Amino acid sequence: QPQLVESGGGSVQSGGSLRLSCAISGWKPGSYAMAWFRQTPAWDRWGVAVLSSDGNTRYGEHAKGRFTISKDSSGDTLYLYLQMTNLTTDDTSTYTCAIRSAATTSLNSRDFRYWGQGTQVTVSS
Repeated sequence: QPQLVESGGGSVQSGGSLRLSCAISGWKPGSYAMAWFRQTPAWDRWGVAVLSSDGNTRYGEHAKGRFTISKDSSGDTLYLYLQMTNLTTDDTSTYTCAIRSAATTSLNSRDFRYWGQGTQVTVSS
């Protein structure tokens, strides 16, 4: 069972930037897709961005042009990043990373089996 651990959340003023990180250990070699989701009381799990093992990406509408998803690896650990710029108060949420064993760009939370615990992002005006 892979383990996903997020970091990098925090408090920032509107217009600021944050970089979220997710370390994924215990993942078996093969195709995959890693994604960031956000949770709000109204939207449940809403897809922010996804990156597949073959390099394809997809962004949610609110993330396009402001957020960039990227990945790296070191040994047996995968790393997923989300560079967030020009943040607004609407971006305040808990951001969670997830991984699935298929190289697709689905942003449907039901397609992802393994999840982290989340990291809080708070944007103040």
